[in-house]
Amino acid sequence: MNPIEPRKLSRAVIDRLVEAIETGTYKPGERLPAERDLMALYGIGRPAVREALQALQAMGLIHITHGARARVVEPAAASIIGQMSEAMIQLLNAKPSGLDELKEARLLLECGLVRIAASRATAEGMRALLMAKEACETADGAALVAADMAFHRQIAAISGNSFIAAATAGMLEWLTRFKRSLVAAPGAERLTLAEHQRIYDAIAARDADAAAVAMTEHLTRANALYSVLLQRPR
Repeated sequence: MNPIEPRKLSRAVIDRLVEAIETGTYKPGERLPAERDLMALYGIGRPAVREALQALQAMGLIHITHGARARVVEPAAASIIGQMSEAMIQLLNAKPSGLDELKEARLLLECGLVRIAASRATAEGMRALLMAKEACETADGAALVAADMAFHRQIAAISGNSFIAAATAGMLEWLTRFKRSLVAAPGAERLTLAEHQRIYDAIAARDADAAAVAMTEHLTRANALYSVLLQRPR
């Protein structure tokens, strides 16, 4: 290991540690060397090492615990999507067309996703989806918002694809956090429950086309409602 040139510092530490993690020098669950050991290994000061470790944690590659050495985390799609959440909320707030683009992305993803769910649904998956649907029927207000999101997350889970499930969960969280007051629209509960029933019935019947149509109509109606509420004076 040659000392790092001063002009590179933390960026070079990041690159070297990422390479070490990717090649298995430091495996998931293992701890990285202590800060002082990294300083000696790379020939740099503590600030650059700490900056690099903070960056690696932000990337979802390590977990830092006060008083202990950083630990390499097990890669997971959900944790990676989670790392993006704060930045996505800022982007949505800063970009005028952000909400429309998010709604469009959700429509494309979930309408394709429900087709997969209809073809892959297991008895266990359908029991969980039924429970999620019934939870919506007994909830209201903020609880209904949470139950609605859980219903859609369960459809993603039925796909058996962790990347799809994580991406769907991320978009649902971003939508809810961006305009939380728009998600629970008074008077729309009954329509939402009826649409959920149609989606559930289509998946249970293994009818991918009907499931896609039901999901398209559900999300299109919801998107139109968001647009109306956004135009109302606050």
